[in-house]
Amino acid sequence: MNDNPLLVLTAQGDQSIPLIADLHQKERIVVGDSARDFAGVAEDAEIIFNWSGSLDLLRDVFLMSRRLRWIHSRSAGLEQTLFPELVESDVILTNGSGVFSPSLGEFVVAAILYFAKDLRRMIRNQVARVWEQFDVTMVSGKTLGIIGYGSIGRAIAVRAHALEMRVLAFKRTLSPSPLEDQLTERIYGPDGLREMLSQCDYVVVTLPLTDQTRGLIADAEFAVMKKNVVVINVGRGPTIGERALIKALSENRVRGAALDVFDYEPLPRDHPFYSFENVLLSPHCADHTPDWHDNAMRFFMAQLERFRLGEELLNLVDKKCGY
Repeated sequence: MNDNPLLVLTAQGDQSIPLIADLHQKERIVVGDSARDFAGVAEDAEIIFNWSGSLDLLRDVFLMSRRLRWIHSRSAGLEQTLFPELVESDVILTNGSGVFSPSLGEFVVAAILYFAKDLRRMIRNQVARVWEQFDVTMVSGKTLGIIGYGSIGRAIAVRAHALEMRVLAFKRTLSPSPLEDQLTERIYGPDGLREMLSQCDYVVVTLPLTDQTRGLIADAEFAVMKKNVVVINVGRGPTIGERALIKALSENRVRGAALDVFDYEPLPRDHPFYSFENVLLSPHCADHTPDWHDNAMRFFMAQLERFRLGEELLNLVDKKCGY
């Protein structure tokens, strides 16, 4: 067992840390939800595992941890992880990218089929005991545009490909691989976003939230989309301009939207999204499978073993880029 403490940061009252006993057998662990929980031990710590701790807590403990070498974030998104001192430091940062991708890929497929088969109408008619036949649309042959082609984007592409959809993708940094070539017809770079959007029947956003992605999809992007497009967001809420999306929905310039993420969470009860018949809302739980906590811990424990063996860690984050 390593003598240096491994610090596990949690939100206040969060007791949902699975497999912690297994981790205890291998490491000296200190778990806490406030900076005072780590006073006197942080100075010897080499590793911080941010399970569910706040940005302020992580920064406070980081500044106490003079020997720190590595931080792992349970989450894939890093807007609650990055701060200037960490970005400028030599501390390695990794995240949970890939752990939650399969379930998010399935949610996107469900959202696509929800609109294609008009499931809301079916349910409404069933509740009203109405027998009303209507036409549904096929997704085979339709074009799906994926904005953000990382782990989640590829999980979506695999499933869309199985549905015989035409798949396009957008990446801020072009680095095509054979796998991407097999799943996508074309990958667009930073200058090709609107060209891609103009072709899509479905658009899914998987982007992390950074200065460059905030409000990336706004009025100008909605203006080039097809009128029957469905917009899906499983990345971070503010990557789509909320006012622009509400305007597009209000003016029937899009067919609908399926949203798992929002500017403010929980979504306020008086928010306009609740009133739209053509919006499918998920309370940021599209990846909350029964074993998602277990999977997140298993991934960290595998990372920890690599760290102890001196092997390269997975999911290394470019701290200056924010992903």
